[in-house]
Amino acid sequence: MSTSKPSSPNWVIRLVIVAVVLAAIGYGVAYILRPVAQVMAATKGKSVRFVPGTIEVKAEFGIELKSEVSGRVIASELEIGKRFAKNDFLVQIDTADVELDIERIKNEIVAAKKKVELGSILRPEVLNSRDTLDNLERQTKAGAYPAAEFEKAKRLHEQLQQKMTLDEVNLKLLLDNWENSLHAKEREKSKMTIVAPSDGQVTEVVARVGDLIASNSPIASIIAINRTVEAKITEENFAAIKLGQKATVRFLTFGADQYNAVISKILPSADPATQRYTVFLDISLPEGRTLLPGLTGEVSIIIAERDNAVIIPRRALVGEYVYVVTGGKLELRKVVKGYDSLNQVEILTGVQEGDEVVVEQQDRLREGERVRTQVLTN
Repeated sequence: MSTSKPSSPNWVIRLVIVAVVLAAIGYGVAYILRPVAQVMAATKGKSVRFVPGTIEVKAEFGIELKSEVSGRVIASELEIGKRFAKNDFLVQIDTADVELDIERIKNEIVAAKKKVELGSILRPEVLNSRDTLDNLERQTKAGAYPAAEFEKAKRLHEQLQQKMTLDEVNLKLLLDNWENSLHAKEREKSKMTIVAPSDGQVTEVVARVGDLIASNSPIASIIAINRTVEAKITEENFAAIKLGQKATVRFLTFGADQYNAVISKILPSADPATQRYTVFLDISLPEGRTLLPGLTGEVSIIIAERDNAVIIPRRALVGEYVYVVTGGKLELRKVVKGYDSLNQVEILTGVQEGDEVVVEQQDRLREGERVRTQVLTN
């Protein structure tokens, strides 16, 4: 009986196949076990040199609304958070007592005008004295009346006439005083209706309907609807700042969102406490986004630009180095920085366009380590 033997070549082929499969599985397992490096590609674009600073949003103004006159509040439109336009009605103070005074003064004015029209009560006496003096003058010229007595009568007439003139001046002065009193009372009444000094919003209400308030006492606090954005710049960076320079700003409240801005005003003196300078920014915001007083953030004021630069995300930097993935292997490269901004940095040497640089969790990676890559787009 004969026994068949397996063909040697067949066994070899099978062993090779098994070895290849095992190697593939081993490679796959090893690949899966590799750490994942999150990378972004270096790109060509415009690099910018910037001056950093901090920003704060403030109301254009804030005032304490006060009443110039005392009285009781009988009506009010003041509510916390309510917006109003310039000259809108805010508060009404009771005018009843002032209106009584106004009515009384108007009656006094009518009487004073009548007295002015009638003139002094001395006027008839002055007219009689004038007639007598004229008669004595004729007699004196005819030699029938002593000249000395005529001069004495003349002086008495002039004194009487001066008294009449003074009396009529006092009557006119009394009328003027009453009219001034009327103007003062009408002005006082007008101040009892308090209107908005400008467009604004109520942040605090102190006096409410029924409260009795004193003159110059606070009624409410209001702030402007318009906002200003103030940037604080250090002394060493201030020399490069100019009106009209472009900037990008980021508010902590809005996360990583950035907005374009332009320098609109520059204050020439530093804050004595911080030695930092203040500049004001005009910011372009998307519709629906509102700046509230107290918001803070950071600004990058662009003072120079360069085209066709190699740019990587700022977060890819580890000091003076970056991790670059080449052929699935990590390479730690020293770089020379150019201009940098809030989120990007120009690389002069060490990285080329298209190189994949690690942008996250670099502390978990080691040079020479093999990694899988996850490409991020932004």
